[in-house]
Amino acid sequence: MDKNKIRLDYNNMMADVIGSKGFTSADFDAVADRVDFAVDYFNEKKGTGFMGWTKLHDEQDAVVEDIIKTAEEVRSKFKNFVVLGIGGSALGPISAFQALCHLHHNEVNQGRRKNAPKFYVEDNVDPERMVALLNTIKLKDSCFNVITKSGSTSETMTQYLVIKDALEKAGLNPKEHIITTTSANSGNLIKIAKAEGYKTFYIPDGVGGRFSELCPVGLLPAAVLGIDIKKMLEGAKFMYESCVNGEKADNMALTAATLQFIAINKGHNISVMLPYADSLKFIADWYCQLWGESLGKNKLMDGTPCNIGQTPVKALGVTDQHSQIQLYTEGPFDKVITFIAVDKYRKKVVIPNGCEDFPNVNFLCGHTMNELITAERKATEYAVTKAGKLNHTIYLPTVNEYTLGQLMMFFELKTAYCGFMLNIDPFNQPGVEEGKNATYALLGRPGYEDKAKELRAGTKKLKKYMM
Repeated sequence: MDKNKIRLDYNNMMADVIGSKGFTSADFDAVADRVDFAVDYFNEKKGTGFMGWTKLHDEQDAVVEDIIKTAEEVRSKFKNFVVLGIGGSALGPISAFQALCHLHHNEVNQGRRKNAPKFYVEDNVDPERMVALLNTIKLKDSCFNVITKSGSTSETMTQYLVIKDALEKAGLNPKEHIITTTSANSGNLIKIAKAEGYKTFYIPDGVGGRFSELCPVGLLPAAVLGIDIKKMLEGAKFMYESCVNGEKADNMALTAATLQFIAINKGHNISVMLPYADSLKFIADWYCQLWGESLGKNKLMDGTPCNIGQTPVKALGVTDQHSQIQLYTEGPFDKVITFIAVDKYRKKVVIPNGCEDFPNVNFLCGHTMNELITAERKATEYAVTKAGKLNHTIYLPTVNEYTLGQLMMFFELKTAYCGFMLNIDPFNQPGVEEGKNATYALLGRPGYEDKAKELRAGTKKLKKYMM
């Protein structure tokens, strides 16, 4: 086995380990047809339609070289790099940043952050937040990466308009401070980019936002931060090939998807993502979008109405042992907990001697924080397992570009397989579009007059229910 391979331990999903709430071979036999369908459908559709993400690890050599060259230029010219985006355009870059950069990147000196600029991701339109950013950075020292495939994402384009205006009012040329990442073939932003002369990277047509971290959406910010994006892609390729091109029995993503599919069928409608590493904190956020937006659907592939999905919940070990584990241990049997463990943390801290008169404190002395966080994870796993609650663990040998690439590809594959088992399209997002369209109508976007009428004719709020 490759010592750098991430691993899956699902003992605590099985009846002969966890008890009556666990799964048996009969449970796997009962869904075998759906598993076979998912594999066949994936293999038939990979690389087509909105499964273009399945080719990202293999078909971007020229793009990657351009990204690396551009990143070097950004690093040499600017002190700040700001991503303007939302959804996958923000969560992917944030996840890689948190995982692979200094945990206080913006606070340490440039040498400690490997000469990378400070990094900001503006993924909301709270006006106080935008003002706070502009009060924090100097525009002349800042590069802005505007990321939206359609170029009609209201939040991102609002941010773009504010930043472009601010640059112009400061006497700066926006062309020298803005890089766009968008579709090459359609949408507003590509037209704007060409008209303004912005350096532009392209999001492949078959790559949706939540599957976009391994294309220029995520690779450019990562490269600017000094992250080895080739290693990320190598890790993704390793996971893809070991799952998709290997034996079905060895397909880790397929096994994980099958476990969640069985769990959903048994009423376990909540998926808790619980990494035991601060570096992986935002992987839980990224996963929440990937899993929730992909699987939460009201129509099967043939159009039959349904209401299906599994609600993702983010948590952080050890922090949320003191806020959520009580519920997970003693609450309802409606959750599947995914622990993410790290074999070897990148730093080691020895707990110094002290508090000799207090044995219930002094026992910690001589141990390491590494031992403590590992013991806390194992103890929590034991507690929820003893309570009969479904859980499994993903192990990373360490957190680096290669293992992060594996982990992201693993979750993307797992999501696709599970979506096909559920017989839904995991790549569309009609529920999101409805909210977008309503926003356009409320703000008077041309072409949305009928939607505006629909909203005006909607349910009236009754005063008796307002306090």
